[in-house]
Amino acid sequence: PIREEALKAGQYYINQRWLGGLLTNFATIRRRVTRMVELQEMEDTGRINKYPKKEIIQLRKEKDKLEKYLSGIKDMKDIPDALFVIDPRRETIAVLEAHKLGIPVISIVDTNCDPDVIDYPIPGNDDAIRAIELVVGLMANAFIEGRQGQDSRVERVNDEEETAEENVVPVMPEELDPVVDEIDKVAVKAIEEQKGWKEAN
Repeated sequence: PIREEALKAGQYYINQRWLGGLLTNFATIRRRVTRMVELQEMEDTGRINKYPKKEIIQLRKEKDKLEKYLSGIKDMKDIPDALFVIDPRRETIAVLEAHKLGIPVISIVDTNCDPDVIDYPIPGNDDAIRAIELVVGLMANAFIEGRQGQDSRVERVNDEEETAEENVVPVMPEELDPVVDEIDKVAVKAIEEQKGWKEAN
């Protein structure tokens, strides 16, 4: 569900192993993405066929490997304003890199995770597919809602012909508002369900 929901929201994603330095050494990662795009163009235009057969096989293997790990961030030109993680225990490097760069982390936090290392924790089961699908879907919808609201505000400001300074609208905090609202709703629901389970027992 990660890829589908990210594409629906027009966002970037990593659904394979996190490559160390993806955030903290972003310039190097961008060079690998550029290489991936170059190999894709060689394949699409047929330029790859001018190489010897053995080299073509090696180039295609290189392209497939790069696409596996980097296709979700092909169009990402800079580090993100926020990072959403499914399993912070598994994605420790991603969380550490985000903290090092001051990027807020939103994450599902299971009972075996430390909520103190997450800026916006969402209590939940990070092993259950249905739970992951639910939270990821809510995140995608909240982002879409935030972006639509942001676009409406920008249009309204432009219509009113405000000054250039007044036309500057901060994107990340505004877009994150509905996301935080959804996190609060999910967290409250999880706490209520846990409370009901304890009372029943």
